[in-house]
Amino acid sequence: MGDNKQKVGLGQEILSLMKTNIRDYMMYIALICIMIFFAIQTNGGFLQARNIANLINQAGYVAVMAIGMTIILIIVHIDLSVGYVAGFCGAVAAILMTKYNVNEWLAILIVLALGLLIGFYQGLLVTKVGVPAFVTTLAGMFIFRGLLNLSLQETGTIIIPNEGFNALSNGFIPDITDGAGFHVVTVLIGIVLVAAMIYSQIKSRKNKVKYNFEVYSLPVFIFKLIALSVIIMVIMCILASYQGLPWTAVIVGVVLMIYNYMLNKTKLGRAIYGIGGNSQAAELSGINVKKVTLFAFCSVGLMAALGGVLYTSRLQSATPTAGIGFEMDAIASSYIGGVAVSGGVGRVTNTIIGALVIMSLTNGMNLMGIDISYQYIVKGLIFVVAVAFDVRTRKK
Repeated sequence: MGDNKQKVGLGQEILSLMKTNIRDYMMYIALICIMIFFAIQTNGGFLQARNIANLINQAGYVAVMAIGMTIILIIVHIDLSVGYVAGFCGAVAAILMTKYNVNEWLAILIVLALGLLIGFYQGLLVTKVGVPAFVTTLAGMFIFRGLLNLSLQETGTIIIPNEGFNALSNGFIPDITDGAGFHVVTVLIGIVLVAAMIYSQIKSRKNKVKYNFEVYSLPVFIFKLIALSVIIMVIMCILASYQGLPWTAVIVGVVLMIYNYMLNKTKLGRAIYGIGGNSQAAELSGINVKKVTLFAFCSVGLMAALGGVLYTSRLQSATPTAGIGFEMDAIASSYIGGVAVSGGVGRVTNTIIGALVIMSLTNGMNLMGIDISYQYIVKGLIFVVAVAFDVRTRKK
């Protein structure tokens, strides 16, 4: 009888968690459903190790731009220029390496500084001059599209021969063994990630208990740890069966950890959420809204430049068409990842899931040979459904 009560209690707790956290869980459910659907439609091709690695490399540039976009959207601004900023920065990197023989790593640093400067310029227009972010970044979209075309006007597409640069979005981390048929380092990284995740979750639970915050029951908490551990190790083992962990995943992972720490563990992060919740109240509480907003624009400019580097590395060339639609993918990833339309709510970890949803749709439909026109329609429908779901659940 006691066991039955415990089972009922656990069942009720799980249902309650699903209801209260439906917005957070829905994107994971959507990603799983999309992957299962495409796996069936492609006879398992979608979940093959080669394609998973390809998906990660494809999603890298969108993921980093979406992380920057998340900060902007949380404070209830927007940046429509990120696509062409990314394309222009990628072209500048290509020109530096091929025309001026600049070392690839120095070229990347220069381009990142350029993205930061662009973000600073647009942030000043918004915070000091008072031009609305929509207008500022719409103008930026035109300006940087023109600069992209001008920079490649004489040469057209620039092929990049630098192996180190191209490896950023096409290469894999080295292994400690040769010809073993299984990437050992990738599995070891998976084990480290699982251990770090378990430690972090246990520490967080202890802190919540210490200050009398509500926590999951022990069985549900253990189930969550086991489920997350299994997911991490399955993904790592799939990648290890091919060529291992792509460098793109490492770059996105580092960026994600930095931004996640900043948003959740620093005064700056609390200020960003405060401004998004109520900018006037944040100002009255002593937060310098203009400085934080300027930081957000510098941040999204930096991430746009990094996205441009990853995209250019992926293609191993700079093209005049780079940047088209990038801002839409970044914005959609953020909103699908749970950023509130009204601002003040959003997590960069969930934004990564949103980026994977968008790029999984693109990757899966490409494997199925679906026309690009229908791909845009499907992504648009998914986007509007995600935002409508967010609005409806918030009202409830």
